[in-house]
Amino acid sequence: MDRIARNIGRGVVAGFVGTVAMTVSSTLEAKLRDRGGSSAPGDAARTVLGIEKFNSDAAEQRFSQLVHWGYGTGWGVARGLLRALGLGRGAASVTHFALVYGGEQVMLPALDVTPPATQWGATEIAIDAWHHLVYVGATAAAFEWLTRRGEAG
Repeated sequence: MDRIARNIGRGVVAGFVGTVAMTVSSTLEAKLRDRGGSSAPGDAARTVLGIEKFNSDAAEQRFSQLVHWGYGTGWGVARGLLRALGLGRGAASVTHFALVYGGEQVMLPALDVTPPATQWGATEIAIDAWHHLVYVGATAAAFEWLTRRGEAG
């Protein structure tokens, strides 16, 4: 049980690091392509929670940011649990990617937040997959670094 708790804690920190990396990646891509940021995580949470509207655009932006950071940080827990279950680094990374990206591909269209990926076009699919690979890669690297550091201490 102690190992599971340690892995969950490491996963939270690693998920935050992964969210930082994905935020940097998507922000740079948005600036290069001259597009606004994605509101998909906030839109999905708003739909699930039954929030019809916010008092201001600023309140909606704060909500979207909280959802983005909470969602990414929370998915780090999955990384920790995968490792606690005994999956190796590579298998945990592939499974983590499948869970995070697959979850997005199912949930966002189901909530009418985005159209299905079959309607996106190859470029948009590749860009979205890239951002999720950045997230999973950074989360994995942070998790493994924290694990090695904990074992050395």
